[in-house]
Amino acid sequence: MIRRVLTYSVIGASAIGTGLSLHTNDYDVNALGIVRLGRSAVAVVDVALTYKRELYYREWDKSSAEYKAEKSRVHTLAAERLLQLICVNKGVYIKVGQHIGALDYLLPKEFVQTMRVLHSNAPQNPIEDLHKVIKQDLKKNVDDIFDNFEREPLGTASLAQVHKATLKTGEVVAVKVQHPYVKGNSRVDMATMEVAVKVLAFIFPDFKIQWLVEESKKNLPIELDFLNEGKNAEKVQQQFKKYKWLKVPRIYWDYCSSRVLVMEYLEGGQVNDLEYIRRNKIDPFSISNKIGQLYSEMIFNTGFVHSDPHPGNILVRKQPGKGVEIILLDHGLYANLTDKFRYNYSKLWMSILNVDRTAMRTYAQNLGIRGDLYGLFACMVTGRPWDTLVKGVNKVKYTTDEKDTLQNNTSLVLPHISDVLEQVDRQMLLILKTNDLIRGIESTLGTQNRMTAFWVMSKCCLLSSFGEEKSLARTKSKRLGLQLREKWEIFKLNLYYLYLGLINFGFMAAVKELL
Repeated sequence: MIRRVLTYSVIGASAIGTGLSLHTNDYDVNALGIVRLGRSAVAVVDVALTYKRELYYREWDKSSAEYKAEKSRVHTLAAERLLQLICVNKGVYIKVGQHIGALDYLLPKEFVQTMRVLHSNAPQNPIEDLHKVIKQDLKKNVDDIFDNFEREPLGTASLAQVHKATLKTGEVVAVKVQHPYVKGNSRVDMATMEVAVKVLAFIFPDFKIQWLVEESKKNLPIELDFLNEGKNAEKVQQQFKKYKWLKVPRIYWDYCSSRVLVMEYLEGGQVNDLEYIRRNKIDPFSISNKIGQLYSEMIFNTGFVHSDPHPGNILVRKQPGKGVEIILLDHGLYANLTDKFRYNYSKLWMSILNVDRTAMRTYAQNLGIRGDLYGLFACMVTGRPWDTLVKGVNKVKYTTDEKDTLQNNTSLVLPHISDVLEQVDRQMLLILKTNDLIRGIESTLGTQNRMTAFWVMSKCCLLSSFGEEKSLARTKSKRLGLQLREKWEIFKLNLYYLYLGLINFGFMAAVKELL
């Protein structure tokens, strides 16, 4: 009797819970956790069976061309099946898929290339759904706030989509509206994602990517709060107001909520739109120099780092009489680096630039890396092979041969890469992602061999490391000594890069680069 009562109680509670969930989500069956969970389970099992049926049904000579071709084909099938799941479940799934699309050094290239479509072509929601969100949060109809609200989005991301609109007061704005049900489904989705990652780890024993789920669980609530995004935008604008070329959209706080963000509409072309850049006669090196300067200061000096610099979030334009301007969008995710982390990371970079293996090992260890993995960690930080690091990463030009060497050797060290990501200071994970995205932009623009990249970064590293040492100095004489040393080191650095410029570019070009 008791067992029967308990059984009926569970069934009844489940039915009531399902009904309430349906009511909350406007009776959208796709928003139900059980539906999303079931869909995910089917997809993961389908992927596992695909590998068993198409690849693991026989013994292979793993060095043969036939095996490599078959493995690539099956990887592609599995990646497309996961992409299908991601596009149907949307929300958090797209966010994780985008992250996978940046893990060149960890996952098979078929998965990375398949997921990269999510960076610019995330699925859209009907505009009527967005109007509901605005009505729910701002307690007004769209027509009461805007004179015009364009139906086609300017862009669609994992958690929101952005539409151009005109306020009743006449200002042209960009309206970012969170996808419906993302927040409500996020907890269930993350739990499901955790199971999926464990299944993938079973299929690929070398891939220890539990850290990806842990980071997503930590960062997602922050990214879902658009009021926090608005505050981040104002903070970074204030920190870098000295750069007149940096544009951050102004926030219209009267029309904002945790799911709606109304900001100034700024026009420009995506940083990877080479046709736009050519048509508007924008110098790619000027773009890269400005982005490099901005991110070097963020990482090494302020410690407040915009951590999603994919091409859709960085626009460029050329204004008459003002030169090239950089427009920085999507301020939902920032890394807040501690002074200790910035010091050790600065010292690590200086040891890499100075080809000081002992110091590399020391500062890699300070960042959590144990033993001989410091060399692989240095390669992941720089995106360059060990042979180049030994010769001097700032002296050897990046080539396609070097890129091929990296890609060909990645599969050989995948288990060790996973070990590095498991060990490293958690603050480093967003920095690695940011570094990869910036390198991708430079690759598209063809500006990987800029002399100013290492010059600016070296200066920021020096300022960061000396700044930390000065803050810990207990006497005025010690601080004065450190200030003098700092100025001397920067003077030597400027002379060194002027010398490199003379060798590689000639006198006037070298002076122009340094100025």
